[in-house]
Amino acid sequence: MTDIAAPSQTGSAASPKAPLDDVMMAMDVVDTLRHQQDIALRELDAAAREQQLMARLRDIYGQQGIAVPDHILKEGVKALAESRFVYTPPRPSLQVSLARLYVRRGKWGPPLAAIGLAILVGLGGYFLAWKPYQASQVEAARIELAQGLPAQMDALYEAIYIDTKVQQAVTEAEALRTRGKTAAAEGDRAGAEGAIAGLTRLRDTLRQEYALTIVNREGVQSGFWTFPEINTEATNYYLAVEALDADGKALSLPIRNEETGATDTVSMWGVRVPEQVYRSVEADKRNDGIIQRNVVGLKQFGFLEVDYTMPVLGGAVTQW
Repeated sequence: MTDIAAPSQTGSAASPKAPLDDVMMAMDVVDTLRHQQDIALRELDAAAREQQLMARLRDIYGQQGIAVPDHILKEGVKALAESRFVYTPPRPSLQVSLARLYVRRGKWGPPLAAIGLAILVGLGGYFLAWKPYQASQVEAARIELAQGLPAQMDALYEAIYIDTKVQQAVTEAEALRTRGKTAAAEGDRAGAEGAIAGLTRLRDTLRQEYALTIVNREGVQSGFWTFPEINTEATNYYLAVEALDADGKALSLPIRNEETGATDTVSMWGVRVPEQVYRSVEADKRNDGIIQRNVVGLKQFGFLEVDYTMPVLGGAVTQW
């Protein structure tokens, strides 16, 4: 029976690795040399640099009570010459920058995540909430302009048509409705709302009921006269009046001031009357302090104008 020979340990077989203790000792030698740069530079420039450097290293470790084999000292000197066990910073590059950025992710990661989350929430709110809300508002405004406002105009016109007792109100209401619907069809919201406001005022005027009476109370003039600026030789006479409803409450009404041309909403104003009417009221009040005939006119439901019970000249003032 033939014996099988054991494989040879020489030739191409791999040599055993150095023990970990030897590697660590060599690293310590290199570290000692690095901290003794003056020695290293001086000795390494000498002719017998390796032997002299090893001698100095034996002395350094001997003083510390450490016995270091020559092969370790030799390996350390060689490693120093080859810059082994020395960290060489990598050259700047994109990869190095990205690696450093990744290493520091603990510092910049949380703030960046918070910013990203805020942006995500903001974009989500904008596209998922605000944009749909805005679109719904636009659509609601479009529907109101196309359908809602014209329907209001029709309702107001019908109320005026039913309440009025004069054709003038129907004519004015029809003109306002036509103008308002044209504005709505053209997308003119202001024009459409203006027509609705006009129809509302017309309806409210028709429904008003009050007695236009001469003011007759302590501290208030019941009448007055002025000289018009355009003709200082003439004299205008006015009775101070107020509109009282069925409960005796004074109403505030829009009155055009003939001296300024402006329309003011007031609860008391002056109605211009002929001089003889003014003198008659003056004498009536002087008699006993009470104006017996104090009703200037009546505003009835369904009418636009006051039905005057005494002669007036059609003008009014709101300040005197």
